[in-house]
Amino acid sequence: MAELIVESISNNPTLEGLASVIPDIVYSHAGGKEIKLTLIVPQASRNTENPQKYPCIVFVQGSAWTFPDITYELPQMSEFARNGFIVAMVTHRSALDGFAAPAFLKDVKTAIRFLRANAETYKIDSDRIGIWGTSSGGNTALLVGLTGDDPLYRTDESAGFSDRVKTVVDCFGPADLPVLFEALRGRADQNTGDRALLHGLLGADPVEQRARMRMINPMDMVVKGNEYPPFLLIHGDKDPLVPYSQSEEMAKKLAEADIPTRLIKVEGAEHEGTFWSQKLFGMIADYLKETL
Repeated sequence: MAELIVESISNNPTLEGLASVIPDIVYSHAGGKEIKLTLIVPQASRNTENPQKYPCIVFVQGSAWTFPDITYELPQMSEFARNGFIVAMVTHRSALDGFAAPAFLKDVKTAIRFLRANAETYKIDSDRIGIWGTSSGGNTALLVGLTGDDPLYRTDESAGFSDRVKTVVDCFGPADLPVLFEALRGRADQNTGDRALLHGLLGADPVEQRARMRMINPMDMVVKGNEYPPFLLIHGDKDPLVPYSQSEEMAKKLAEADIPTRLIKVEGAEHEGTFWSQKLFGMIADYLKETL
């Protein structure tokens, strides 16, 4: 007869370390479309007898300003929920569906106001909402941090609530669009995909393109003396799509305006993929705990 090993452990009455998903929450009807977000929450927050409120991370997945795939980082974001954050995986309208800039930014800001309007329902601490984005989502995160409650980007949905955030995390996001899009214009003549993105996001007319680009170009929005949240910028130094220099120059611009700024260079990292590591996620988690 084999040895029988019997063990006993305590139960988990506080549901510590567990997470739940609340999918397909409609936060906007802009452009006649249902625009949704998915919440990943600490499982304890679903307990109606639990009065605790939780800090919230609004996460915007990179998509070249098209429709974000919220499943891409969902496994990693679940770890943040298991450690006490509510994570809102936000989608927005696509530039390829006739929604030119700054539609994506207006949508994400509407999502932030929606989360504040429904903070009691979802146990969100309205004073502790931050934003984190990757690639075009990183561009969005920078813009949200720099344009808090700017009427230019407000809609009538969830009116009366603020779209300001307490902290910003930008991973390899475009920060100086005129520089970045100069190369895209050159390719657009030869590549129908690049042309469709350029025209979808900014329009086909050069005058319209310049006007729309100014509305979504973080480098031009930093004003010394204005009140901004702290910023964490992270970028791989081998990124072939959005050069590391974009974050480097943006970080300098923020610091020159006396905005608390941190820049992390991920050596040898390209766009997504090997950029990520448990060490990096740990550094981001530490930063969010400090600033939220």
